[in-house]
Amino acid sequence: MKNFGISLLAALFILCSCENDKGNGDNQEIEVNEDVASFKEIGTITVGGLAAAEISAYDETTKRLFTVNNSATNQIDVIDLSDPINPKKLAVIDLSVYSGASNSVAVYDGKLAVALESTTNKQGNGKVVVFKTSDYSLIKEITVVALPDMVTFSPDGKYIISANEGEPNADYSVDPDGTVSIIDVTNNYAVTTLNFAAFESQLATLRTKGFRVSKTAKSFAADIEPEYITISADSKTAWVTLQENNGVAKVDLATKTITSIFGLGYKDFNSAENGIDVSDKDLVVSFTPWKLKGLFMPDAIASYVVNGTPYFITANEGDAREYGTYADVARLKSLNLDATVFPDAATLKADAKMGRLNLVSTEGDTDNDGDLDELISFGARSFTIWNGNTGSLVFDSKNDLDKRSNDFGTYDDTRSDDKGSEPEAVVVAKMGNKNILFVGLERTDTVMVYDITNPSAPQYLQSIKTGDAPEGLLFIPASKSPNKRSLLVVSSEGDGVVKFFQPNLQ
Repeated sequence: MKNFGISLLAALFILCSCENDKGNGDNQEIEVNEDVASFKEIGTITVGGLAAAEISAYDETTKRLFTVNNSATNQIDVIDLSDPINPKKLAVIDLSVYSGASNSVAVYDGKLAVALESTTNKQGNGKVVVFKTSDYSLIKEITVVALPDMVTFSPDGKYIISANEGEPNADYSVDPDGTVSIIDVTNNYAVTTLNFAAFESQLATLRTKGFRVSKTAKSFAADIEPEYITISADSKTAWVTLQENNGVAKVDLATKTITSIFGLGYKDFNSAENGIDVSDKDLVVSFTPWKLKGLFMPDAIASYVVNGTPYFITANEGDAREYGTYADVARLKSLNLDATVFPDAATLKADAKMGRLNLVSTEGDTDNDGDLDELISFGARSFTIWNGNTGSLVFDSKNDLDKRSNDFGTYDDTRSDDKGSEPEAVVVAKMGNKNILFVGLERTDTVMVYDITNPSAPQYLQSIKTGDAPEGLLFIPASKSPNKRSLLVVSSEGDGVVKFFQPNLQ
């Protein structure tokens, strides 16, 4: 009777709640007594094959989901989500007329923003195109710079922010600056684009903090590659991952300036709590300490505030630079190790040991004598919580993601030599009085759920099986959900499947 009473009270509260909040950034929430550790699949839809369902965004007014589809097409698939148990494809937004391929989508107050990289010249200018969510008509076509990779609205809807990666061409003869574009929606979509040239004088200091710039870079500004954005709830600050550089930039949106770059340092795998499985050929999964460091190199980023202090959370995927004949990744067995530091080099180079581990081949020669004095790998195989003001590390999940994937039966031993479970996505949600983190693991087809209400001591809650290679995570709070219950939307680019998960009522 007690549970029934709570559920009925929650339902009555939902029916009477105000629904005039706008967009996907408003933190207004209704009270629903949900079990945060009980998410289960309630619906699924397949929109295509490989690369068909990378990122999704939801419009609460029309109850539609907008999903990137780059499988054999160049379009946004529109999904009717009025019944999450039975989602249906409703329409298609054809992007071919804009000469761009979509990388990201975001929604606010009836507006859909799409980030498009140029299909004729990847180093050329890209676009952010804005449509109405009601009838898909064009609102504005905005030119930004090279390779807009992620787009998002500020929570107040005033700005659209684009992370423009600016990747080089195959022979590095053309390498556009990596930039961040701030589009002022309230000022006829005027664009302010920020580059990182002003921080070149800080490079020596940044290097001591694990920040890296390619030896082939045409310039400091050109080498920076913005990847993903999160914006504070008050719409004043953005944090942007610089994945290949192993850093995060902090942006003041009011003054439209980049105020800081945080070098993220190294993860030390030579401890029991950080031990990892490094071989895909040893026929066993064993999480063992190794004389090895990892660059965090985060992909997705999320943020939240606890007791007035901002925090950002990173999914520490790791990523190599591979352009044409240039690559900064090599297996350990192909590299020269310093004989004094690694007297057991011959043993380490065996396939069943560290031989097949992918390393950052351009890092680790600390004395510049042509051999490696340190072994540096891609990614940290973890999520990390950082202080948003200082960039200091507050909490790292150590080897919890890999170990729990193995316990869950989804760990892929064939990826042990290359990033492990590969944390790809992070989303933070407020559920009741708790802050809940969802972590998408690309190589284990899993989302893991943690209570991060205390930033220094997250608590594991649950593992969820997803589609193949989950790329995009989207949390729809109960106040905006079509069925007035919290929804987790997982878009998986490996099989083109979008799945919908909901927690139980308590």
